[in-house]
Amino acid sequence: MASRWLRPEVYPLFLAVGAAVGICGFSMVRHICINPEVRVSKENRAAGVLDNFAEGEKYQEHMLRKFVRNRSPEIMPGINSFFADPAK
Repeated sequence: MASRWLRPEVYPLFLAVGAAVGICGFSMVRHICINPEVRVSKENRAAGVLDNFAEGEKYQEHMLRKFVRNRSPEIMPGINSFFADPAK
């Protein structure tokens, strides 16, 4: 019987490594494309240090941070309230 080259036991490992590579790639592209402190073009690098606080504030206050700002820090609030307050 021929042995299989790719065993089913390694699928979770491939999934975890693939997710880690995807997260790293997303972070790299995000920082290179929209971070105000990263300058790729030669003209922007020649400008030196810029005090552009508005662009930095826009980068820091992204949509996900605005979305979760006034929410409670719970992953499953329905289940948490069910077990914390069973009298309701």
